[in-house]
Amino acid sequence: MNAIIIYWSKSGNTEKVALAMEEGFREAGATVICKRVEDVGEVDFYAFDLVCIGFPSYQWRVPKPMDDFIKSKFNAYRSQGCVKEGAPKLPGKNALIFCTYSGPHTGIREAIPPVLYAGQFFEHLGFTIAGEWYVVGEFHGSLEASTKGCLGDIRGRPNREDLRKVRNDAIQMASQLEKQ
Repeated sequence: MNAIIIYWSKSGNTEKVALAMEEGFREAGATVICKRVEDVGEVDFYAFDLVCIGFPSYQWRVPKPMDDFIKSKFNAYRSQGCVKEGAPKLPGKNALIFCTYSGPHTGIREAIPPVLYAGQFFEHLGFTIAGEWYVVGEFHGSLEASTKGCLGDIRGRPNREDLRKVRNDAIQMASQLEKQ
């Protein structure tokens, strides 16, 4: 299996998750490229068995740098005729959307909208959504949001245990996709 992980991270939370994923995929025997969205350059999603896109939830949205990237790729593929009526699935083409969130007000419900939004781009391209991963991350710059929100004290997250789970989930996903 070959995979690419493309992520945007301001505080480092999403980067930690991306690197744990990369480690898990490599451990499972996958070939992996892991890049920040600003460093990815030209990339053909169709050249990979698995495309992973990650970002933090920003006010229930995909952050602008990642949103601009996804829209640009989608528009390029649409102009090439890759977006087809009925969005037929392409065998062996999978996407994983991952999101870090603090959710100081409503928890994970603050992260679900941007993940579903990003997934639509891939479904329109014929990719199967292999996973939607949500990982709690500290709300950097706000002690109150990191300690008094609905998730309680989330300082230091994603922590070692969170990242171990991500790594193990990546190993499991690589194994499952390899069997397809």
